[in-house]
Parts: sequence; structure tokens; C-alpha cells
Amino acid sequence: MTAATAVPTRAPALAPRLKAALVLFVLFALVPPVVMAADDPFLILIATRILAYAIAAMALDLILGYGAMVSFGHAAYLGFGTYAVAILSSYGVTDIFVQMLGAVLVSALFALVTGAISLRTRGVYFIMITLAFGQMAFFFFISLSAYGGDDGYGLSQRSTVLGSAILENDVTLYYATLAVLIALFALCHRIVGSRFGRVLTGIRENPVRMEAIGFSPFRYQLTAFVISGCMTSLAGVLLANQAEFVSPAFMSWHRSGELIVMVVLGGIGTLTGAIGGAVAALLLEEVLGMLTEHWQLWFGIFLVLMVLFSPRGITGLVEQMRGRRE
Repeated sequence: MTAATAVPTRAPALAPRLKAALVLFVLFALVPPVVMAADDPFLILIATRILAYAIAAMALDLILGYGAMVSFGHAAYLGFGTYAVAILSSYGVTDIFVQMLGAVLVSALFALVTGAISLRTRGVYFIMITLAFGQMAFFFFISLSAYGGDDGYGLSQRSTVLGSAILENDVTLYYATLAVLIALFALCHRIVGSRFGRVLTGIRENPVRMEAIGFSPFRYQLTAFVISGCMTSLAGVLLANQAEFVSPAFMSWHRSGELIVMVVLGGIGTLTGAIGGAVAALLLEEVLGMLTEHWQLWFGIFLVLMVLFSPRGITGLVEQMRGRRE
């Protein structure tokens, strides 16, 4: 058996999911006109927040769904993105591209070091060590009294784009976030469909066999871990601009758990599912929060029912319904 024939391929399953992603992006593009027609501009900010978390969920799914790496400290990269905006802005660097570059560089270094250590473990040990590194980052930013510590830090303005303050407009910020989501989805789609992605999937299924035929699981998983962390930090940059506020709460272990819930709800190992899971989770949070102060209870019941009756999440439910029609 050669390495080329041993690497699994997921090509047949990608086409319908790609169509689903295109439908989602079209619907996202229609949100601002609908919101303006409803005369409720605040909904634009909620929608922007949803798109930013969709980026983070998709980045996590790249390593969780395709690399079988359950990172419970992934929200740390959200924090790096938010604080890149705050810290650089305090020094007069407000250009969003420079802030994104700073967030990516810090995240890449952190992911490289912590990933190299974490990937020497497996299973629950990997989960716990990523949680530990995430909490280390969390408490580090709590100690930064110059940036509000545990109370957080308000931004005086949003990031600029080549000197222009166009992101001060909520609709422009929304479409900028959507553009980043689409670009990163295209990148992830390319990665998953590439030889690298197929090797990563093979490692998920049987790392011993992949190593036996000449692939190094450690190198491939570490590369995916770094890419995922960098992508998540970009979501943090956008979240900071959406909220105009940064806080260590963005990088708490609770937030990491929420990202995992989004991926599970949407369907593990499906990029489109991760996006849909983020949308579903945050919309449920908003709707249930308006109905009752005990919304977490009802959300938990919904999640349990989803896992019991559709283990592959929303994606699996949709594919099952499509199969019945056909």
C-alpha cells in the first residue's frame, strides 16, 4: 500500500456542504437590508457577533473535527485578538491590518509552543493541558492593570482601514466580518480538500497506520493547531471592534466550552456545520434569554436532545432530511 492510496478522501461529501455554505453566505449578505427594513439597527451588532464566533467555531472545527484535537483552551486566541486591538490602539496603532498581523504573530507563537507540548499527550490529558495553557493566558491578562485587569478595557474608537474610519459604521463592520468569514472558509475548504487535509483526516482515524506509511502525525497536527489558533485570533480582532470593549472573559474556559458546543451542535468535521452551529447557538441564547432568565437550562435540554437524536448535529439532521426526500 502506498501513501497516496492510503490517505482518505472526503471529496464526495464536500460538494453539497459547499452549496450549503454558499446559501448561508447569501443569507448573511441579506441580513443588513432586512434589519434596516425592521428598523432595529442593534440587530446588526448581534449579527456581527455571530459571524465573528462563526469564524472561531470553524477554526476550532479544523482541529477538532479533522484532527481529533479537543482543545479546551482555544478561547485564548480570541483573547489575543481582542487585546491586540486594545494594546496597539493604546500606542496609536489603529490600522486593523496591523492589529490582525500582531494578533496572528502572537497566536502563532503561543500555539507553536503550547501545541508542541500538548501534542505529546493524548485524550483527556490533551484536553486538560490545553485548558491549563488557556487559563495561564487568562490570568496573565487579568494581571494587566493598565488594561483594566478583570474589569476589562473600553476602546476609544474602532480600528481604521488604511487611515479611514469606515468601520465606525455598523453595516460596514458587518460586511467586513462577513468577508473575513468567507475568505477563511475558502482557506479551510482548500486545506481540508488538499493532501494535507486528507493526511490530517487519516491521522484522526488511525495515527499509528499513518505513521507506519511515512507520515508524521505530530508535524501535521501541530501545523493545523497553529493555523487554527491564528484564525481564531482574527475572530478576536473583529469581536473587539464589535463590542468596542475587551476583557479577559473573552478567553475564559467557559468561552472555550461554548466554542466546542457550537461545533458539536453544528456537526463535528463539517466546516459549514461549525458556522451553522455558531449561528444556532447564539440565536438560541438571544431568544431564550428574552423569554426566561433560566435560558441555560433550556439550552442544555435542547443540546442533549440534539446529541441523542442527531449525533452529527444540525448538519446530520439536514442530510438525513435530504436523504428521505430523495
